[in-house]
Amino acid sequence: MGRLFGTDGVRGVANADLTAEMALGLSVAAAHVLAEAGTFEGHRPTAVVGRDPRASGEFLEAAVVAGLASAGVDVLRVGVLPTPAVAFLTAELGADLGVVLSASHNAMPDNGIKFLSRGGHKLDDELEERIESVYEEHRTGAPWDRPTGAGVGRVRDYEEGVERYVTHLVGVLPNRLDGLKIVLDEAHGAAAEVSPEAFSRAGAEVVTIGAEPNGLNINDGCGSTHLDLLKAAVVEHGAHLGIAHDGDADRCLAVDHTGAEIDGDQIMAVLALAMRDRGVLRERTVVATVMSNLGFKLALEREGLKLIQTAVGDRYVLEEMKEHGYSLGGEQSGHVIILDHATTGDGTLTGLLLAARVAQSGRSLRDLASVMERLPQVLINVPDVDRARVRTSAELATAVADAERELGETGRVLLRPSGTEPLVRVMVEAADIDQARSVAGRLADVVKSALG
Repeated sequence: MGRLFGTDGVRGVANADLTAEMALGLSVAAAHVLAEAGTFEGHRPTAVVGRDPRASGEFLEAAVVAGLASAGVDVLRVGVLPTPAVAFLTAELGADLGVVLSASHNAMPDNGIKFLSRGGHKLDDELEERIESVYEEHRTGAPWDRPTGAGVGRVRDYEEGVERYVTHLVGVLPNRLDGLKIVLDEAHGAAAEVSPEAFSRAGAEVVTIGAEPNGLNINDGCGSTHLDLLKAAVVEHGAHLGIAHDGDADRCLAVDHTGAEIDGDQIMAVLALAMRDRGVLRERTVVATVMSNLGFKLALEREGLKLIQTAVGDRYVLEEMKEHGYSLGGEQSGHVIILDHATTGDGTLTGLLLAARVAQSGRSLRDLASVMERLPQVLINVPDVDRARVRTSAELATAVADAERELGETGRVLLRPSGTEPLVRVMVEAADIDQARSVAGRLADVVKSALG
């Protein structure tokens, strides 16, 4: 069996790749593995289960709840809520695990399952691998202990989730948002209720788009992967800024008052300076992945701050933050983690803190984001090559060294083998777009000749 868990849970086309039977089986396996790992410590376990509004989430939620209850786990069903809200409630309610049914920014036919440990943290690789193994054992007929009578789990709806989460969000803001007009694009997703409520309660005048989920329209031409509607709405309404989430609202991208995009790197740059000024940016350090723009690193250095870079994936950012106690990290795509107030990327929290900086400073988002200049970036995917030899090819190493000398301090080269396809990604940043294209093209040719 190939590995089911990717970098963010199990994901696939609902009712084809991800079936009700699989959802039930994985939930049973998760309960057993966590029990074996001592997570439940002899007490009756509780799980928080939430989902985004995809139609398939209805039957997948039912399957997950059935699996957990059949394994003796009590279930608090919180309904449609963002992934970070489920993580927050898992910690807030003292639950032993959390489960989110969502495929994040993917199109509607997809869905996914994310398991969270006690405290609202994503499971580590070892636990995920064990869950897969136990799931496969059960799937092929291995018996498992089934509780009966009073030993089965009980299920109840927890209706206070929205209020507790919104109260938490507004409560961590350093200042109110009075005087700001903000357009929110909710991607017809999980934050359609909580995000407008939080921004309004914080004092902003709110205009919403993409806030009418019907189970079929999630991420459909809107949200953080489709910013054109938000850009137009910000200009049309004369708003100070716009905020876009994805389907499960763990991402945040922004638009300034002119309709220009503000990406995750720029958002982190603005938040880093705000947190520094408030004395809450621990070690004066930000954590991001190797895909962050070099302009981000240069901007932080000019401000006396440090950037630590990890492999691609917000889980690796979070691991680095937790290990060393850093307070801010994230990805260019808009996953931003504020570890003092969240255990995962939280798009609503990120947007609120970004707006709070605009309100507190009296400056436009465009002006605040100008602290960072995005260097031109060129990405070329080179297919049909032996990606395993990226690190060992002497010819390629020489070409990369030559390119780095040519670019100097104002450029960067990144060669990264794809994790899923037989291709190598060549990324070059430079102060000049023509130089970036030239260097990237030459490196792509070397990759073809050396690894083809």
